[in-house]
Amino acid sequence: MDALTHVFVGLHVIGIAALLGGFLAQLKAMGAGTARFTPGMLHGALTMLVTGMVLVGLNQAADDPVNNIKIGVKLALLIVILGLVYVKRDEETVDKAAFVTVGALTTANIFNAVLWV
Repeated sequence: MDALTHVFVGLHVIGIAALLGGFLAQLKAMGAGTARFTPGMLHGALTMLVTGMVLVGLNQAADDPVNNIKIGVKLALLIVILGLVYVKRDEETVDKAAFVTVGALTTANIFNAVLWV
């Protein structure tokens, strides 16, 4: 069971990397006003959602403690991220506020995972 959990943690990190990497790659374009949400950012967010749900299920199945408040906050942030990226995924350019919001919420989600014990 531990090996399976580690596999899904790795996939979760890959999802985070895709979302945050897509954001960071578009920073220069954001300065020029031509930033857009890439398909990799959407796929990264969806990967985070699916692997996060699997990880919660695996932890509960193993009778490991799950901080439901922390998971709820992480899920709420991810739903906002997914909503923004999904709705604006086909737009040629995305306004700066929406783009910065996705980057800030992604960063907040990472710090939430690492710092909230």
